[in-house]
Amino acid sequence: MRVFDFDSTIYDGESGVDIFLYYLKKEPKLITKYIPKFGEGFIRYKLGKVTIEDVKNEYSYMLKECCLQLPHIQEDIKEFWDEHEKKMKDFYLKIQKEDDVIVSACPEVMLSDICARIGVKNFIGSEVDLKTGEIGRICYKENKVPAFYARYGEQEIDEFYTDSMNDRAMMDISRDVYYVTGDRIEKIKADGVWLREMK
Repeated sequence: MRVFDFDSTIYDGESGVDIFLYYLKKEPKLITKYIPKFGEGFIRYKLGKVTIEDVKNEYSYMLKECCLQLPHIQEDIKEFWDEHEKKMKDFYLKIQKEDDVIVSACPEVMLSDICARIGVKNFIGSEVDLKTGEIGRICYKENKVPAFYARYGEQEIDEFYTDSMNDRAMMDISRDVYYVTGDRIEKIKADGVWLREMK
């Protein structure tokens, strides 16, 4: 089984940032006030300094408020992917297989549209109720492993692709690991043995 992270791995960029910018153009009066907090959170996320509890306690209110005030989110998501589907990385589209699995912090309501477009049937993301903005499962960092096991059982992952050490827990249960930086793909673990130390 091959498992892929999504943002900055097979998608060229961070879909969370891109949807934020999409709404900043579409609903500037609503979104502008969130710029400082969203920016702070994104920087902490890229540095690996955001915990699952931080997401729940410090940042989830933005999503909740937006869901309560944006009446056509499903239609917006479709329009968003109409504009951003082109950012799927060529390397993945060339090697894609029918039984690939995507495991991402991206909400499943976002993943479902793009996965249908590119033909990926298997994906796990964060759970968000669009009517209330309430977050269920946060599929991030160590939470990805139990989410994966709950869906597919405790089977070894043959190949795992990611751009971030936030996914160390997923790396640990994978036989081979590929680290993705832009279009560069480096094998950093083979047959369960690390080829270079990752921090």
